[in-house]
Amino acid sequence: MVKLNFDKMGGLIPAIVQDHKTGEILMLAFMNKDAWETTLTSGKATYYSRTRQTLWIKGKTSGNLQIVKEIRIDCDDDTVLLKVEQIGGAACHTGHKSCFHKMVEGESIRMIGKPVFNPEEVYNR
Repeated sequence: MVKLNFDKMGGLIPAIVQDHKTGEILMLAFMNKDAWETTLTSGKATYYSRTRQTLWIKGKTSGNLQIVKEIRIDCDDDTVLLKVEQIGGAACHTGHKSCFHKMVEGESIRMIGKPVFNPEEVYNR
């Protein structure tokens, strides 16, 4: 079993998520040991929600699952890079393909791309 260092951030490690085909960074999330082990056994990206303080299978509610194609671990064993197949075309809860859809231009922000889905319809908000 692969051992990661969960000690530095109170039991969590950052997980950088990248589209396995395009290389685009889709999101940053956190994993605890349970999320890590669930990801390894299921092949579906699973994270720890710091807000809800529970495990979160990406796409369980929206259908926008992340199927893990490759995992890389940094030199300190405390950060992972998940290369995923993004099902449904959107990684962000706002409906955008990537959570990184805001570009800083001088002192303003420009939105990049349009949402793939309407979050109010998907999450019943």
